Amino acid sequence: MEREHSAEGSPIFDSLDIDLFVKVLEHTVFGPFFVFFIPVFYIFQGAKFTDPVVVISSIYWVFISLFWLVKWCSRLYRNQGSLFFGPGRFDWGEQIVVITGGSSGVGELLANTLAVRNVNVVVLDINPIVTENYNITYYKCDVSKWEEVKAVSKKVIEEIGEPTVLINNAGVVQGKLILDLKPEDVQQTFSVNTLAHFWTLKAFLPSMLKRKSGHIVTVASVMGYSSAVQMSDYSASKAAAIMLHESLRQELDIRYKCPQIRTTLVTPGHILTPLFKTLSVPNTAFYKFFFPSVQPITVVKRIIAALDEQHSQQISVPFYTNFVPYQRHLPSFLHDFVGWIAHANYAMERFEKVSGRRPDEGASKDD
Repeated sequence: MEREHSAEGSPIFDSLDIDLFVKVLEHTVFGPFFVFFIPVFYIFQGAKFTDPVVVISSIYWVFISLFWLVKWCSRLYRNQGSLFFGPGRFDWGEQIVVITGGSSGVGELLANTLAVRNVNVVVLDINPIVTENYNITYYKCDVSKWEEVKAVSKKVIEEIGEPTVLINNAGVVQGKLILDLKPEDVQQTFSVNTLAHFWTLKAFLPSMLKRKSGHIVTVASVMGYSSAVQMSDYSASKAAAIMLHESLRQELDIRYKCPQIRTTLVTPGHILTPLFKTLSVPNTAFYKFFFPSVQPITVVKRIIAALDEQHSQQISVPFYTNFVPYQRHLPSFLHDFVGWIAHANYAMERFEKVSGRRPDEGASKDD
């Protein structure tokens, strides 16, 4: 059995999935504050400190606490933060956010959501954004072409101001077998999904370095870690975007001596947008639980939270996408078995590309 997107791009599926379970577990049995009260509860019930249940639960609490401590120290190191003093309050009213591919999908929702926060939003796209928000400014721009990005960036800086946040969100997908890809298909995929990131960085990063502040969000895909049938060019372009993100982080820290500029990598699974409305996946309870599709608002909330926290990070949604990078280290038979369970090599069989050249949110199909 398979499910497809409706005309609006939303499948019929249950809201109960593993992501909800993980979220609950993080705040209960995997949360140090919650676990701390387990041995305390037994002691108040009359148990001795040497009783196995108290000793085991105490050891478990120490283990959980050490895990979160290491995670927190890693976060502090990555952001060169202080143990007691975090970044100052993020003033949304003073931000100028540039979003590529912001006229549809996740980009459109992100632009309108930020506009509600009184943020000056600049949308770069080949199609105009339909919005009633007065603080969203649209510039027609094919971000795959350096000359256009260079010219438009000068207009943005002159008319709006120097951007404080850059969200490289534009993306296209061909959905063809390798031998069916035309040279212009491959060129378009890499130009929009990869080269555009270079052009926008060249255009807007210098002003961030001058101010020694800013945030760059790279919307890639879980398919950048593990590809599938009919996704060769897309996956290769997203893998390149991921490597660009990692190089950028190192250059900001080591060469430019500017860790204050934050970087966030977004590697989502299948997002429910029109770009992948003809993608087909199993309609079984097992699949919907372990490999759920993601609503655009989920990704938008995570991106906004990352900007608000002012910490460099990676956003991987839904939960299973956290494990995809490790799939390549499995023996070949296990690698193929995981791909079979995830329906990765069959989801694009009936894929139909959205007509016209339409940069979207860079979502990927399930893997």
